Amino acid sequence: MNYKILTAGDSSVLIEFGKEISPEINHKISATVQLVRDQHIEGILDMIPSFCALLINYDPRIISYEKLCRRLERLLKIDVTAGARKKKIYEIPVCYGGDFGPDIQNIADHAGISVEEVIARHSSRDYLIYMLGFLPGFCYLGGLDEKIHTPRLSNPRIRIPAGSVGIGGSQTGIYPLDSPGGWQLMGMTPVKTYDPNRDPAILVEAGDYIRFNPIDEAEFRRIKELVDKDEYQVVIREGDD
Repeated sequence: MNYKILTAGDSSVLIEFGKEISPEINHKISATVQLVRDQHIEGILDMIPSFCALLINYDPRIISYEKLCRRLERLLKIDVTAGARKKKIYEIPVCYGGDFGPDIQNIADHAGISVEEVIARHSSRDYLIYMLGFLPGFCYLGGLDEKIHTPRLSNPRIRIPAGSVGIGGSQTGIYPLDSPGGWQLMGMTPVKTYDPNRDPAILVEAGDYIRFNPIDEAEFRRIKELVDKDEYQVVIREGDD
């Protein structure tokens, strides 16, 4: 896979892996992040993956730009995607419809299917987390069923509650914090994908997967009570990529 190492200010480098959004490029980025972490390169402060690139922030007082680039060049020649790759899948419970998902009928009407089929389609696949952004812990997910792609609201809401699950165009995701937004809301999860009092504060990482599991309102209340007491553990399973 081709790549470019570019300067990004006086203390960052950007590695471009391509120009298209694809699982293959995302897997290469995630594998590179893990490889760089394993090397414990002194001076690297942070790594921020995006759809097609990886931004690396470093301290130029500890490692020079030239030395960092040489280290990265060597690492990028390693076939980090060789062999079978296990994917980490976070199972996120969602209560669909009702007060939790006021726009689910809009989604169903736009697709020309029933609400039940919307829920079945939305919860039937593992969504790749391409990147995090917009808000802390907001996941840009890939893989939404084309049948339920739905335009954003013409008039965005002033406040969307944290935990809301929605669709905006060809993407689906979870609002980690109360926020304005224009996505069509189809449900809500009691799980906190972002909690500043938790370590780590953000539940998932780019390169992980999310599977939405339908629950009823009683189960939502039960899980929320456990979450509020810091007693709920999200189910994480492994699968072949």
